[in-house]
Formats: sequence, structure tokens, C-alpha cells
Amino acid sequence: MAQRTAARSNASVAGKAKATIPQLAWNQVRPAPIVLVSGTEQFLAERAIRQLRDFLRLEDPSLEVNDIQADGYAPGELLTLASPSLFGEPRMIRAWSVEKCSDDFLTEALEYLQQPADDTYVVLRHGGGVRGKKLLDAIRSGQGGGIEIVCAELKKDTEKYEFASSEFQVAGKRVTASALRALVAAFADDLAELSAACQQLISDASAEITEVTVERYYGGRVETNAFKVADSAIAGRHGEALITLRHALASGADPVPIVAAFASKVRTMAKLFGARGGSGQLASQFGLAPWQVERAQRDLRGWSDEGLARCIEALAAADAEVKGGGRDPVFALERLIGIIAARGEFR
Repeated sequence: MAQRTAARSNASVAGKAKATIPQLAWNQVRPAPIVLVSGTEQFLAERAIRQLRDFLRLEDPSLEVNDIQADGYAPGELLTLASPSLFGEPRMIRAWSVEKCSDDFLTEALEYLQQPADDTYVVLRHGGGVRGKKLLDAIRSGQGGGIEIVCAELKKDTEKYEFASSEFQVAGKRVTASALRALVAAFADDLAELSAACQQLISDASAEITEVTVERYYGGRVETNAFKVADSAIAGRHGEALITLRHALASGADPVPIVAAFASKVRTMAKLFGARGGSGQLASQFGLAPWQVERAQRDLRGWSDEGLARCIEALAAADAEVKGGGRDPVFALERLIGIIAARGEFR
């Protein structure tokens, strides 16, 4: 199934100008002096880049990894990072936001293509648009000896079904067709959340994963979902969060995964509170994906460290109550939403 998805991803680039370099799907990534990661599906792009990094580290644990923000580029940065090191370690240089690159980056990247450094893998992430087209055309024409990893958006349910199926297949987990359909229906709007749901089931479920298993974990997600409740509360939209919660509970959602969704988001916010740097740099530092960093940074606007601490305490209390420590799990959820919507501040 993964191969069919890959074939469709490759077919999606057929309308582009002809390229002389290999154009591969996200799950076919392999080392090359230049790796252009194109396409609008950020989650797949980040996973492909992460898989390439892990592969290179398996080959040589001394791999040196550095990040460049192409839209905030310092002249000479690429050549400096690509220069031979004292001990000759292989290097991976990840250039993010190439679709917003500065003129300095564009000029120096084009120059670099003429003579790529030995034992160096330069990964260029381009999310779409016309900016940087001259660089993309040069890479696709064969300059630098690169490859292109096409991360096209998975728009059809069949593509998302095959993606979810491959998640379980790679992990060696048995899953029924009805369970896959239920997962895709519940998480159709966000590929990252679909993947996270698959990984949660892979981690927790010991037997074959069925529709009953999915319902136990993610009941109600077809109509609404736990992350929407959390998003509304974190953004300060108290009334909207309560309405969304009631819809979720009315359609069969369990309070436990709703609290888990809050915990997942608030933990990431706590990790990044006060941190400074680009999304690529912080992602490496905290073991997150760049999209998680950017989302948490957006969520943190207007929060104080004292308020965040109070919300973490409230989460711990709510978690205990919905798991049997309290008499009214719904009341515990509503109280938690009130505290988080107020950003932990007393009113």
C-alpha cells in the first residue's frame, strides 16, 4: 500500500518541468549530496528529513547536524557549515523555509551546487511558491547531483487509508480494515494527528487493533475531536471549548483521551516556554518536529510562566479524576477548560 501511495506522489509532479534527477516519494528518501524536499505536506516533509537523518546516523554516529533558516540567512553560513571539520565527520545541513529564502541564500546556494562538499548532505526544504525557483530549476537540471523528495498533500481518503495502513505495517501490528476506516474518518483533517493516533494504538494495544479499539480511544472524533477542544481552550475561547466538549461527549467521546490531548499540547508549550531560536533549531534541541515548535509558539502568546504552572497542576488533577479518582469526570473537564481558557490566571 505504501508503494501505491508513493507512486501517486510521484505522479503528482508530472505537470512540472521535466527533471533529470530522481523524483521520489517521502518514504523513499535516500542520501545524496543535495536533497530537495518539496511539496505542501509539511508533516511528510519533516518525517522524510528525520528518516534521512536517522539513516545517516546509523551509517556514522558522528554525523554533525546543523540547521539554516533560509529566510534569515547570514552570508557565508552555508559554506562555513560545509567546510571540512577537524575530525572529518560527515555533515547534514538542513535549510528550512527555502520558499522564503533571502537573496544571499539564493546566491550562495546556487554557487554551492557547482562544487558540493565531500561527505556533506544538504537538505533544502521548499514548501511551494515561486520564490527560489531558479535554485529549484538548477537542482532539477542535475546541478549538484541531487534528488528530489516530493511531499504532496494526501487529499483523498484512500491515500490517507494507505498511509495509516503503512504505519501499522511497518510496526508489525495487525489492524482491521474497519479500524483503519474509523481512524481516517476521525483524523481526516490533520495527517500529523492521524499518525499520532496510529502510533498511540501501536504503543498501547497488545492484540489486533479493531474498530472497538479505535472507538475506545477516539470515540466521537468523527463529529469532533479532543484536539479541537484543547485548541479552543488554549486560545482562550472558553464558550467555544465547552460547546465542542459537549458535542464530543454527546457523540461518545471518553474523557480520558480528551485530557490526554490537553496534556500533549501543554507539555510541549512548557518545553518551549522562554526558548529562543528558529523552529528547526528548537526542534533539534527539544526532540520535536518544527511544526510542533511553531504551533506551540503560537499557542504560548499571552501566557505567563505562573499561569502555565497552574494549568499543569490542573491537568494532573483532572487526569486523576477522569481515571476514577473523582465522582464527576465531566465536571473535572469543564473546570480544566475554564482554567486553561483563562491561561491559568485568577479572574
